[in-house]
Amino acid sequence: MGQVDKRTFDLEDRLVSFACTCLTVCDKLPNTKAGLNLEHQLSKSGTSCALNYGEAQAAESPADFIHKLKLVLKELRETRVTLKIIQEKPLLQDPVVPAALDECNQLMAIFMKSINTAKANKGPSKTA
Repeated sequence: MGQVDKRTFDLEDRLVSFACTCLTVCDKLPNTKAGLNLEHQLSKSGTSCALNYGEAQAAESPADFIHKLKLVLKELRETRVTLKIIQEKPLLQDPVVPAALDECNQLMAIFMKSINTAKANKGPSKTA
């Protein structure tokens, strides 16, 4: 397997691990209205990052690939805000929350760079 392929699967594995970390946070949240609401939100956005990345791997065009990477980034941003609310409230005082936030920030940086690289590799487009 080439270096590009290895990095692709490493990133997929990292997103799957991140999704599992988010689900661990969900499992630890209190059974309160706030806890249940944020559990639902985090379980959706935290897992959809990996799922959308899987879809990006089967993109039908460079534009479709960029669009799907943007969806991953959008879900990561939503996940980050949810984790920040959990931490600031605080609904859960556990080291898994700051660790998840750190990983989320790192993944966001990777996807911002990946989107910019994909746009540059795509070349000029007719639309903005």
